[in-house]
Amino acid sequence: MPDVLSQQEIDSLLTGLNVQEQQPEESVDTTSTQRDFMSYDFRRPNRISKNQVRTIQTVHEAFAENLGYYLVSKLQTAANLTVTAVDQLFYSEYTLTVSNPSCLYVFDIEGTDGSGIMQVSPQLALCLVERMLGGPAEKPRKPRSITPIEQSVMRNIIEHALGDLTNAWRSIAELSFHYSRMESEADFVQLAPSSEIVVVVSLDVSIGANVYKMNLCFPTFALEDVITRLNKQTMASSLTYVNAEREKENVRVMQQQLSNQHVAVSAELGKSDITVREFLTLKKGDVIRLDTKVNSEILVSIDNKRKLAGRPGGVDGRKAIRITRTLDGEDLLDADTLVALLPRP
Repeated sequence: MPDVLSQQEIDSLLTGLNVQEQQPEESVDTTSTQRDFMSYDFRRPNRISKNQVRTIQTVHEAFAENLGYYLVSKLQTAANLTVTAVDQLFYSEYTLTVSNPSCLYVFDIEGTDGSGIMQVSPQLALCLVERMLGGPAEKPRKPRSITPIEQSVMRNIIEHALGDLTNAWRSIAELSFHYSRMESEADFVQLAPSSEIVVVVSLDVSIGANVYKMNLCFPTFALEDVITRLNKQTMASSLTYVNAEREKENVRVMQQQLSNQHVAVSAELGKSDITVREFLTLKKGDVIRLDTKVNSEILVSIDNKRKLAGRPGGVDGRKAIRITRTLDGEDLLDADTLVALLPRP
């Protein structure tokens, strides 16, 4: 049924047209520059202010960085997570954006009556499973429902991701996120009423040369108490706390990754120069004279770089080296000079 204007509204419109015709153009321009108008949709109110959205984005940037370090250590390839957007949508609008099939991991928000969703694209889930099982995962797979075995592999990753999410949110609130179940279709996840506003955090997950999508969905009624406490002082202190915690986590992750790396260690008993004729006439029992003495230290190299000094020996019938000291700049210079000045036999 079309809208019908009342006589009062018609008179107001005519009066406005007459006023605009009488006023010069310059005055109209002056009025428009002095007032700033912003459209507001009462059917879709913003439950979260811009400052609060920035805080939520900062929290999830810390989560993305920590989860990226975990994926690098597990997948043994380059991995990076980037927060692309923080949106406020109706829950019905969010469900329309979910592909079918999909990987929807429902988690409980401890301390509230609500739950959230960690949405992982099927291509990302298949890539993670293939990398975890030793495959290359160089090309994106066609989307399909993941099998129970693949679900078991993915659950370990999701639970660790929820742990990182809990640590990131602790900078502003004591929230804990716990894995509940996995669904492949959004229709089976009744997270909130269709008209409820939800916060959707979108992330890009880069693994190797491929980029995949990942979303986090939070109903606003579950985070209402937390959102009301996100004032300016809380946000300023949370940013400092997040940066400090992020630095500590970075150091811990780097130490963990470095401690699991293998390095090549070699010890050089000595050197000797012989002619080709002498080499061709070598036989069992011959002795090659080295340029080091029996009681002198030998150099220990790590990845072909001389770092330590030690003495040769044996442990349980096996050859070994006892480290005596670390080499400094003068030791390395003297060793290079000595090698250069040694006369050839």
